[in-house]
Amino acid sequence: MQDVLFYIFAGLTLGFGFLVVANPFSRNPVTSALFLVLTIVSLAALFVTLHAFFLAAVQILVCAGAVMVVFLFVIMLLALEVEERRQVKKLGLVGGSAVALAFAALVGTAIVRSPTGTGQPPTLEGSTHVLGELLFRQYLLPFEILSVLLLVAMVGVILLSKKDLK
Repeated sequence: MQDVLFYIFAGLTLGFGFLVVANPFSRNPVTSALFLVLTIVSLAALFVTLHAFFLAAVQILVCAGAVMVVFLFVIMLLALEVEERRQVKKLGLVGGSAVALAFAALVGTAIVRSPTGTGQPPTLEGSTHVLGELLFRQYLLPFEILSVLLLVAMVGVILLSKKDLK
């Protein structure tokens, strides 16, 4: 049953993620933001099926809670007007499809060639100590780069939403 739930939530995550980018229902960015919330929730359900309960809770609290509220405020602050439907250029469509197919082929070959069952299982299931050790020892540089990237994004949002006072 756990495998079936994993595949169901993985399909939902991919489907909602696709609807964030290519939303056929509405051109409103708030709709895409709400699909992003559904993507985050289904990703948290994937973490639960993998017995990573702490990561699932952090996913819900931080991503769905804090980040999505900030996204919605930015969307509302920018006061985006209804854009005209852009014409799809054939060269861009062919190029994008070629890149997507190449990426899918790359992921497929990585999955086929990956050895299964060779990794060490975690010592304590759901332990935050092991996660903290990995995050702040082995992955400290990517963690710090991500924090600087988020800081730059916040400064950019503030500059974009600032009104001219001339």
